[in-house]
Amino acid sequence: MHENTAVVEGIPMRWLEHGEGAPVVLVHGIPTSPELWRHVVPLVDGGRCLAWEMLGYGTSIPVGRGRDISVAQQADYLAKWLDHLGIEQAVLVGHDLGGGVVQNLATQHRSRVAGVVFTNSICYDSWPIPSVEAMQRGKTFLRRMPDTAVYPMFVSLLRRGHDNAVRAGESIGQHWRHYVTHGAASALVQQTSALDVADTRAVSDRLPQLDVPARVVWGAADRFQKLHYGRRLAHDLGTELRRIDRGRHFTPEDHPEPIAAAIADVMRQAT
Repeated sequence: MHENTAVVEGIPMRWLEHGEGAPVVLVHGIPTSPELWRHVVPLVDGGRCLAWEMLGYGTSIPVGRGRDISVAQQADYLAKWLDHLGIEQAVLVGHDLGGGVVQNLATQHRSRVAGVVFTNSICYDSWPIPSVEAMQRGKTFLRRMPDTAVYPMFVSLLRRGHDNAVRAGESIGQHWRHYVTHGAASALVQQTSALDVADTRAVSDRLPQLDVPARVVWGAADRFQKLHYGRRLAHDLGTELRRIDRGRHFTPEDHPEPIAAAIADVMRQAT
């Protein structure tokens, strides 16, 4: 994947891109970055994969300061970025918070969506998870913590979300570097303070009316986004749940193959 940046309505935006063909836009969650999709993207044939970086995450942590970086607002940033690139319609893929961003964009701009893929995504009232709620409650204390104190918490969160220990270690290195570069404690406070479950509740009743090709792939052992939410999401989208029996939360890193297969299925249906 090669890195790209553009200034969109005065806002610097970053994404990673690979391949050619019909556009596939992938949106990460917390506490990750577009590198989350590094094992999925090479498996997608015939698609122009663009892993977009949410404002306030990854290298864009400084860009998020002083801006609204809520899930609902990220969907608006994403739509403006699509306009900037001249992408009228794309298959949208979301993990964790990125799934909430995709739900907001899809329900508000149906014509922009060729299809959707969700994997262990926030939805309905499935979030914030307890560890994020704890950060929200303790933000005054968290803001003063040195990076050396935040790191063990970060490591614990990522390890609990992986069933592949090797990929967990790789993931920690990939995503922590952005936090340590831009101030881990202040970045996490900025990110968690912007999270509000109302952003998915507000659009949940419109999901059954989307009527687009859809796939839902879920790590069944996920302790953050529980399996029954995946079942409900699949039902509302008119598709079957594809479960990964031992999979935990960070499925794009541990289990890229079934996610790439789901993207391929949606691309075929969308053409």
